[in-house]
Amino acid sequence: MSRDARWKALLELLVERGRLDVEEAAGELGVSAATIRRDFDRLAEQQMLVRTRGGAVVHGVSYELPLRYKTARHASEKQRIARAVADLVAPGEAVGLTGGTTTTEVARALAVRGDLASGSPALTVVTNALNIASELAVRPQFKIVLTGGVARAQSYELVGPLADGVLGQITVDVAVLGVVAFDVTHGAAAHDEAEAAINRLLCERAERVVVAADSSKLGQRAFARICAAEAVDTLVTDTAAAPETVRAFEEAGLRVLTV
Repeated sequence: MSRDARWKALLELLVERGRLDVEEAAGELGVSAATIRRDFDRLAEQQMLVRTRGGAVVHGVSYELPLRYKTARHASEKQRIARAVADLVAPGEAVGLTGGTTTTEVARALAVRGDLASGSPALTVVTNALNIASELAVRPQFKIVLTGGVARAQSYELVGPLADGVLGQITVDVAVLGVVAFDVTHGAAAHDEAEAAINRLLCERAERVVVAADSSKLGQRAFARICAAEAVDTLVTDTAAAPETVRAFEEAGLRVLTV
């Protein structure tokens, strides 16, 4: 197992359990305790976990995994959600994509749609996510608009007043939000307030707003609010979403698609 794969597995286990012992982690991953100790020390240096005697715990209540370590979580659900979201976008539209693993999958689903293989442009994509812009820039049929701003290492998103300046000058047909939490009462939210502010502005510039979120994000709260639930037109989630949760969003006026 490579170091990156091992680190990803360790961080996934930490997020899931909250605490991990060296011997427990060594047994789970099939490596030596010495290797796990070195991994914990290196991850602690990067402030991705907190080292404890004999193990590690997650880094605080608003712990945020960097994007490169989150890609395997709920992967099949995110891909189904992404295809359903991509189907909501019409040829020729302008679509805004925030950063995140699910919205990255939406970008990939748009890239392989046959009816978007040509056009002038077939689609205009506005994003503040460096990785999404990089993946779609090789598609000549897509017009890619990348905001300015300061890059966040965790999410590859550009934030700050430079990004505000671009988004303040455009409008989009649909904004697709990736969120860390979405609740009927507390709305859509992110870990970082600067990221939430950019996402909020993108929503304000959109004719319609779609939240793409797997069921683990529903009914949850996070530090920085993006928008109220009532500002969202459509929620696309997976079939593991609790019926009462789906019903609550529908009663709030949202169209809910489960895939």
